[in-house]
Amino acid sequence: MAVDEVLAARMISWPLTLPMCALISDGAAAAVLCTEEALSRFDRSRAVKVHASVLASGSNRRADDLENHLCRRAALKAYDHAGLGPKDMSVAEVHDASAFAEIVQTENLGFCEIGQGGWIAERGETSLDGRIPVNPSGGLESKGHPIGATGLGQIFELVTQLRGEAEARQVPRARFAIAENGGGFHGFEEAAACITILGRELNRAAN
Repeated sequence: MAVDEVLAARMISWPLTLPMCALISDGAAAAVLCTEEALSRFDRSRAVKVHASVLASGSNRRADDLENHLCRRAALKAYDHAGLGPKDMSVAEVHDASAFAEIVQTENLGFCEIGQGGWIAERGETSLDGRIPVNPSGGLESKGHPIGATGLGQIFELVTQLRGEAEARQVPRARFAIAENGGGFHGFEEAAACITILGRELNRAAN
């Protein structure tokens, strides 16, 4: 859709028009999770490592206290646990149930300074061939929002990217990936959110 078409569409809740809001849809996702010891029972060449998975709860922070957004706090904790940082990430999947969320979450994940999320999107830094591709799956705006399956669907996309199996939407030489998924509402943020960091050795991933 052209920008003008999106802006001219039916208003849902200002400033969000209908195309800016993800459709609630049916869907399913599954994953096999195992310990290092159990990995010998599977095809190790396709394994992807969970470097960190952090769950955070919403708080009573002030609306302007953006440094303490639960997704930002969880992301910083996940990076610390994984021994990695925003610049190490090859690709990200974020929860864009409405259009502004991708902008907010790129800021929370540290891909830019707070307030710069819109600018990096406009400059193409989050596009497939950009500095940090975000939502190469199309995100919830494109593929729909199956609620309970949404978070694991993000993990599926990132595992596919890290295995080099994403075909036309493949991020070249993807090594580390991060997912942000949130739900509910508390005060000025989500009631709960999960940040997951995945990784794969380059010699196991497709170029």
